[in-house]
Amino acid sequence: MGALLMAIVTDGGDRRNYYSPDDYHVQIAQSAQPAWQPQGEIPFEPRSIWCTLYGLTEFRHLFTARQLTALTTLSDLVAEARAQIEADARARSMSADPTPLRAGGRGARAYAEAVGVYLAFALDKVADHNSTLCSWYIAGEKMRSTFVRQALPMVWDYAEANPLAEAGGSFSIAVKYVADSLQKLGFGREGRAYQDDARQLGHPMPLVIATDPPYYDNVGYADLSDFFYVWLRPILKDVYPELFSTLLTPKEAELIAARHRHGGDAAAAKAFFEAGMFQSFKAMRAVSHLEYPLTIYYAYKQREALPVAQIDLDEAAEAEAEAEASAVESPAPAPSEAAQSASTGWETMLSGLIKAGFSVVGTYPMRTERASRSRARESNALASSVVLVCKPRPSDAPVVTLRGFLDALRRELPAAVHELQSGSIAPVDLAQACIGPGMAIYSRYSQVREADGTPVGVRKALELINAALDEYLAQQEGEFDLETRFAVAWFEQFAFGEGEFGDADNMARAKNISVDGMKALGLLKAEGGKVRLKSRKEYASEQKPSQERSEWQPSPGQRVTVWEAAHRLIAELNSENGGEKGAAKLMEKLPGSVVGESRYLAYRLYNICDRKGWAEHARDYNDLVQRWSGIHDALVQLRNRGVQGELPSGQD
Repeated sequence: MGALLMAIVTDGGDRRNYYSPDDYHVQIAQSAQPAWQPQGEIPFEPRSIWCTLYGLTEFRHLFTARQLTALTTLSDLVAEARAQIEADARARSMSADPTPLRAGGRGARAYAEAVGVYLAFALDKVADHNSTLCSWYIAGEKMRSTFVRQALPMVWDYAEANPLAEAGGSFSIAVKYVADSLQKLGFGREGRAYQDDARQLGHPMPLVIATDPPYYDNVGYADLSDFFYVWLRPILKDVYPELFSTLLTPKEAELIAARHRHGGDAAAAKAFFEAGMFQSFKAMRAVSHLEYPLTIYYAYKQREALPVAQIDLDEAAEAEAEAEASAVESPAPAPSEAAQSASTGWETMLSGLIKAGFSVVGTYPMRTERASRSRARESNALASSVVLVCKPRPSDAPVVTLRGFLDALRRELPAAVHELQSGSIAPVDLAQACIGPGMAIYSRYSQVREADGTPVGVRKALELINAALDEYLAQQEGEFDLETRFAVAWFEQFAFGEGEFGDADNMARAKNISVDGMKALGLLKAEGGKVRLKSRKEYASEQKPSQERSEWQPSPGQRVTVWEAAHRLIAELNSENGGEKGAAKLMEKLPGSVVGESRYLAYRLYNICDRKGWAEHARDYNDLVQRWSGIHDALVQLRNRGVQGELPSGQD
C-alpha cells in the first residue's frame, strides 16, 4: 500500500488553515532518506495489535521515511549532546570521576548520562506523536498520539507532526514536558528504584507494599512497550547494557494471560496468570510489614461480554436450605432471562490473593482516569480504580456455609452500596467498587462451603455479589412513585422503543395507575395501539422549543415524577446552552423529593442498560451521576448570586 498527501494544516492563531498540496510538497515528503531504521518485528496479538493484518509487521513500517529521518537524526544528536554535556561539565569543574550512572556515579560522566536518559524520554514522546498510527481529531482540529489507547491499531488517514515546530509532537515541547516532570518531582531528595520478579521477592526488611497488578489479558504491556524500546535502545544500550541487552523487551516471564504466547490456548493462559498471581501474593505476604496493610489498585471492568446464568439469591438460599435438609448436592438455581456475569480478570486476581492467605478488610474507589480520554468518550469505560486494603487472614478463621455467606451479603452489602452512591460514584464503577465489600465478607472465612462440603469458588462468589447488587438496586425502586416504577419496568423491556398498548395497560393496572394518566403526565406516547416512553431528545425539545431559549418549569400544582425529573436533568446536561449550570437552574425548580431520588433512578437504569448492552442509553445515566456534584456546585453559585429558594431535600 502507499500513501497520498491530502492536506497541509497550519496554525492560524485562533483557527486552523488547510491547504491543498502540490507536486513540490509531495516530492519533498518522499525525498527523505533515513540513515538507519529501528529493528524488530511486531507480534500478532489480535486483542490490541492489528496493524500487522495490513502489512505493518515491523516497527520501521509504522513510520514514514520523513518521520524516520527526523527520529533517527534526533537519536544520533542525543549521543552527540551527551558528549558535549560531559565536556561542559568538566569545564565547569565537575568531578571527572569516570564511574557510570548505573554504578552510582556522580561525576561529569554520570551527569551527562542522566541528561541523556531524559533526552531519550523526550525522543520517545516525539515518536508517540510521529507515526503513521497518529490520527486527526476532527472536533479539536489537532493530532492524536499513537497510543490513544493501549493498542497499535490500523489508521487509514494519518497525520504527520512537524518535529521542529513549537507545537505538539515537536522535540522542544517533548523536552519541556520531561523538564516540567522533573521539576515537580523536587530536588534534594534521593529515591531508588529496583526491578524484581514479584513471584520471587526476597528482602531482609519488612516492606510496605502497594501494587497495581496486571489486568489479566487487557493490556499486552511488553508487546506495546517495544514501540518505545526500539528508540530507547540505540541511545541507552551503553548506559544500561543489562536493561537493553535484548533486541526487544523480554516476554517470557510477563505475568499476563496472553493467549498468543500459549498457542492460542485460553485455559493455559488463564492457568499461567493465576499461578503467577498466587506466587506473587504469597511472596508479598512473606515480606510485607505486619503493621501495614497490602493495598491493591485495580481498574479491570468486571463484567464480561459472555455472561453466565443469573443467580437469584432467594433461589440460591432455598436450594441451599433444601440441600442441607436432604443432605444432597445443592441444585443450581434456574437461569433467568437477564444475564449475571463475573470477570475472569477479577476472579484470577482475587483467587491468588485469597489462596495466598490474605483477606480484604477495606475498599475505596479512587478516581484515576481522565474523563476526556478517548476510551471514556467512546464507551462506558471505568473512571475509577478500586483500592483493596488487605491483611493476612487469621489462621483460625472460621468456615461458613453458603447460606451463611448469603445472609451476611444481604445484611452488609446494602449499607456499603448506599455509602458509595452517597459519594456519587459513577454507575459504571459501582459494580466493581462493590467487589471490595463483597469479597471482604467472603475472604474473612477460611472457606465458604456448599451443603455437600464443596468449596464455593471466587467466581461464584463474584456472581453472588453481582446478584446482591442487582437485588438492592431493584429494591430501591420501592421508594419511587408508581409512574416511575411503571416506566422502569417498561424501559427494561423496550427501552424507548414501542410496545403493545394492551401490555402497557395490563402493567399499569397492576400498579394501580393508567396509561392515560401516564400520558397526561407527559411520560409516554400512546398512539395507534402502540406505547413508548418519551426520549431524552423529546424532553430537550420541550425545554427549548425555538432559538429563543425558553426554560421549562413545572406549572403550579403540576406533579413531577422521579422519571421526568431525571430525564429532564439529562436533557439539560446534554443541551448546547445548558450543561451543569442549566441543570442547576432546572434542579432549583423541581420538587426536592424527586431530585434526590432521580440520582438513585440513574443507578438503577444504568444497571439495566449495562446488562442489556444498551451503551448509548447507559452513558446518559452514568453522566448524570458523574456530574451530580458539578450540578450541585453550580446550584450553590446561583444561590450565592442571589437566586432565591431553599436547597431541595436530598441535595445537602
